[in-house]
Amino acid sequence: MNLNQLKPEKGSVQRKGKRLGRGQSSGKGGTSSRGHKGAKSRSGYSKKIGFEGGQMPLQRRIPKFGFKNINRKNYRIMNLDNIQKLVDDKKISKELNFKILEDLNIVKSKEMLKVLGKGELKSSIKIFAHKFSAKAKSEIEAKGGEAILI
Repeated sequence: MNLNQLKPEKGSVQRKGKRLGRGQSSGKGGTSSRGHKGAKSRSGYSKKIGFEGGQMPLQRRIPKFGFKNINRKNYRIMNLDNIQKLVDDKKISKELNFKILEDLNIVKSKEMLKVLGKGELKSSIKIFAHKFSAKAKSEIEAKGGEAILI
């Protein structure tokens, strides 16, 4: 092998086209393919999201409606049939509190729990929650359990 037979490893040499701003004879000198004047010709230019060339952007043209209550409280909902399923699976026995639900990954620590009356509860159980529906509370107490607000 001679020096004139050496070639770089395949894929090691990557040419990224003509270099910009290296004189007029390079074909990419002068304005360096940016054209004359305007925001796109300046250094540091970046188009803002939703910019439409000075035209009023779509998100500002469309009428807004509705209202978002910043004081709204979101409750994690749990029905009586889900509670009965936990009793049947022997995950709870006499008491259902927030700590047990956290350990079972049903609720997160910052969430609030509301018990609703869908389904049927067969066992007497003490339930701790942030809210109870009227039907759920009456059904829990009818079975000999307790509905306690946290």
